[in-house]
Amino acid sequence: MNMKLVQVLVFGLLLVNISACAPEVGSEKWCKKMADQPSGEWTANEAADYAKHCVFKKLK
Repeated sequence: MNMKLVQVLVFGLLLVNISACAPEVGSEKWCKKMADQPSGEWTANEAADYAKHCVFKKLK
C-alpha cells in the first residue's frame, strides 16, 4: 500500500514537471511553436489564440 502511494506521488510530480515546460499562450515562444506546427493539427481554441496573440498583435 505504501509503495503504491509513492508511485502515485512520483507520477504526479512528473506530470506537473512536464506541464510546466509548455510555453505560455501568446508568448513569442508559443507563437513560434504554433507556426512550426501544421495548422491542420491546431484546435479551434489554439487557432483563435494564435490569431489574437500572434497575428493581430503584430498588426498594431
